[in-house]
Amino acid sequence: MSIDSSSSGSIQSSRSGFLASPSGSSRPARPAQLDPAILDHLGGGLDPEIISEMSHASAAALLDRVHHTEDPQVVQRVITLVDTEGVDIIAQLWSNAEPDSLPGIMWRLYLLRTWMRRNREQIARLWRFGEPVATTASAIVGVDETPDAEDIARTADSILSGAFTGDFAVALDRASAFTDVIANGLRVQAHRITAAQQERTSSSISDGDERLAAHDAQTRAARLMHTAANLLTTSRDFREGAHLWRRGRLE
Repeated sequence: MSIDSSSSGSIQSSRSGFLASPSGSSRPARPAQLDPAILDHLGGGLDPEIISEMSHASAAALLDRVHHTEDPQVVQRVITLVDTEGVDIIAQLWSNAEPDSLPGIMWRLYLLRTWMRRNREQIARLWRFGEPVATTASAIVGVDETPDAEDIARTADSILSGAFTGDFAVALDRASAFTDVIANGLRVQAHRITAAQQERTSSSISDGDERLAAHDAQTRAARLMHTAANLLTTSRDFREGAHLWRRGRLE
């Protein structure tokens, strides 16, 4: 089992946070929650400042609408927006937004959910690596000490739905604590791969096959550490977003 920077829905370099692969859906990616006038202009090469204004306005409008509704179907449609409509339109609106902005943080929340659900079995194992004994992270995230794949999927939905229906800053704190644990799990797995390969090398006569195996192990470990580093950056983005939200400065 591994999650690395080449996997579907993997984590990309620091400022971009999560980058999910396109869903492949044949349906037009036109979420009903977004103003059609905005969508009609997206392909027209608009000025970056106008795109930025659209991204901030759409994120604020979507969050405000769900916060003021009591219809669970509306909440569910917003949570599953990427699943049902594809990631393209949201990406065009929000993916270039800075992580210390509302659209930038919402982009990361949506992609965190997508990544968690697509890799739920691997992430459940990584949680057990990163949090072998329940700590405050378990309490903040709301995850048992030994979660299974379905626990991870439920947590993914819970974090995103909490952003829309509960305290937005608390949802960001949960997302940050979760990614911290998974990053630690990735580091633990990388160290295990390296240690196991070193043990095999020390107990055998070095030859071409062994050198190739050692190189492969080093590559896999390096990818895991790279993904862990990107996750930690995303975790810091979530923490900073929570801080800004509480100060009324996340826009």
